[in-house]
Amino acid sequence: MAHLTNRQIKAQQTKKKILDIALDLFSKKGFDNVTVDEIVAKSKTSKGAFYVHFNSKYEIFLEKFKEIDDFYATFIQSLPKEISSHEKIFRLIESQMIYLRDCLGKDLMRAVYISALIPNPANVFSNTERELYKIVHSFIKEGQEAGEIKNELSPTELTMLITRCMRGTLYDWCVFGDSFDLLTESQKFIRPFLAGIKE
Repeated sequence: MAHLTNRQIKAQQTKKKILDIALDLFSKKGFDNVTVDEIVAKSKTSKGAFYVHFNSKYEIFLEKFKEIDDFYATFIQSLPKEISSHEKIFRLIESQMIYLRDCLGKDLMRAVYISALIPNPANVFSNTERELYKIVHSFIKEGQEAGEIKNELSPTELTMLITRCMRGTLYDWCVFGDSFDLLTESQKFIRPFLAGIKE
């Protein structure tokens, strides 16, 4: 592995600084109420530095979602091979909700949902090439091939339904306030859903 130069290290530090400040501002003020100028001022960087690392403030979210996808990729490696596809899906959703609750938080997720309403070809929610979609799809396909999941719907259709339920639960978490327990509510939807597609 090649060693980074001092300049490359400094560039990484600047990018992280901009990212962290921007996410904090989005959480506190809302995505639409934060400008690139404000991010630059608060991070004590320059507009040129911002645009070296990000084409727009929306790309801040894309960068954060790369971290989330890295979490999914790491998580799948930790699953025992012998458990059923149902259990794999259940554990994925459980881990996802814990990660989003504890590592991103409600304010940031609220900002992500608001920004997703802005027409953007890079919308993280509709990008089916993301790691989350691929993992759920692989679990469904594996379950159908093993005779654990009904074949009435395709793996792609079932993946879309499951991920839609995930997004809906996260949306409700942002809307319903402190009385909404993200983990408990996600378990409430996934248990009957998995029972319904069980072969």
